[in-house]
Amino acid sequence: MNSSLLALFLDKYPDVWLRFMEHMNMTTMAVLLSIAIGVPLGILITRNKTASNIVIGIANLMQSIPCIALLAFSVPFVGIGEKPAIIMVIIYALLPIIKNTYTGIISIDPKLKEAAEGIGLSSWQKLIKVEMPLAMPFIMAGIRISTVAAVGTMTIAAFAGAGGLGWFINMGLIGLNINMVLLGAIPASILALLIDYMLAKAENLLVPEGLKPVGQIKNDKLEKHTFQKVVVAGLCALLMIMPLGVKGYAYIKDATQKTIVVGTSNFTEVFILGYMYENLIEHYTDFKVERRFNLNGADFCFSALTNGDIDTFVEYSGTALMNFCKLPMNSNSEVVYNQVSETLLNKHNVVTSKPLGFNNTYVLSVRPDFAKEHNLEKMSDLLAISNDVILGCTAEFLHREDCLPGLEAKFGTKFKDVRALDATIRYQAVTNGEVDVIDAFSTDALLKKMNLQGLPDDMGFFPPFYAVSFTRGELLEQHPELKDVFSKLDGQISDKEMRNMNYAVDVEGRDAHEVAHEFLVQKGLLPK
Repeated sequence: MNSSLLALFLDKYPDVWLRFMEHMNMTTMAVLLSIAIGVPLGILITRNKTASNIVIGIANLMQSIPCIALLAFSVPFVGIGEKPAIIMVIIYALLPIIKNTYTGIISIDPKLKEAAEGIGLSSWQKLIKVEMPLAMPFIMAGIRISTVAAVGTMTIAAFAGAGGLGWFINMGLIGLNINMVLLGAIPASILALLIDYMLAKAENLLVPEGLKPVGQIKNDKLEKHTFQKVVVAGLCALLMIMPLGVKGYAYIKDATQKTIVVGTSNFTEVFILGYMYENLIEHYTDFKVERRFNLNGADFCFSALTNGDIDTFVEYSGTALMNFCKLPMNSNSEVVYNQVSETLLNKHNVVTSKPLGFNNTYVLSVRPDFAKEHNLEKMSDLLAISNDVILGCTAEFLHREDCLPGLEAKFGTKFKDVRALDATIRYQAVTNGEVDVIDAFSTDALLKKMNLQGLPDDMGFFPPFYAVSFTRGELLEQHPELKDVFSKLDGQISDKEMRNMNYAVDVEGRDAHEVAHEFLVQKGLLPK
């Protein structure tokens, strides 16, 4: 462990412990439910060959679906948070459990089953006394495989606002901070090894001594064997009870406290703004804020807002115009704001705040040496040579009407090649020369960190992307005092101030909550 990683761990230890417990609770709940479903199902399909082919085929099919797709599919039905994450992991964990249970039982020598029937055992007795003990090594192998895989898969839960160790991994990817990635990955690995070790001990006690390989048989005294069983059973019971206890405590606590749920999508800027609203709400009202940060994109957030899963979130006027209102793009900032606020209020009873001040619009960005070589100073210069340029962009830029499709339709732009890249990876790609130009936002800290040159939009193509907050109208109707609180950020943040805050988090490694609080104090919105 290098010194910077150790320093980061010591700085964020309380948060690491919180995320570790969240991760363990969700994983344990998902695996327990998988066992409760998978083992009985694996037993049942041993009775019918056709049923086994169908059930295992469906389990195979479900596991072939990308986990992020399963997560997104679950959200409209069960909302955001832990529920869709647990459902996703259950689906992924079922196949090894079902298949190993089925394989373990059908692999038993038929003569042993006949002998069990010959001494008068019923089907139930034969299952409990003969089949399950003989199949236990297979069943436990399936459970262990599923559990270790579940710990890793559960990192995706962060994209549904469920927290867990995936939060650090995502933050590290956003800021190209390998230490932050390791802050999530290392505890996740430790958790996987810890749970697997406990399951190995449980397997050792559950498998009868006579069924173990000769080298593993121990002639322990009955008292010692009984003590080991009690210890392992106690630890396993603790793992089972802990998620229920945590949820029960949270439910009781929430029932006695007024709560506002603040959501954000999945990048640094909105994390900072989300923390700002949290600070303001908790300082000026008696509400407690529940965070649902790191949701998977703007549409995800808006769906959560209209479904009542969150109460407020920050997005951009241009995005709202196209994605939420389904209206054609427009470059006039005042027209865009009026269209967005009126449409969302009338159709969804969503209240739009005044702009927070800064305009985080798209800016096509290149390496300085590439700009010098091709005499690029503005966007029109780039479009003139687009046939010889490789574009690396996000999937959103690739498909949105106000992005690449609009450039192609309005100006006949045709890039030499277009590569869809993750939001963070595209910065590495342009820096390494794998692509020539990327889509970026004017307040991105990585533009400064990677020393990239933004090309101003001299053609007036990109719509305005002024940051605004969207809040459920029902909340403001029930608590009108919140209107003054939400309005405190209106017009308060300039482009430069937002860019500097992003830089403090993504490049300098400062805590987003600390940066947000410091800004509010500087603006006189919070006491020192």
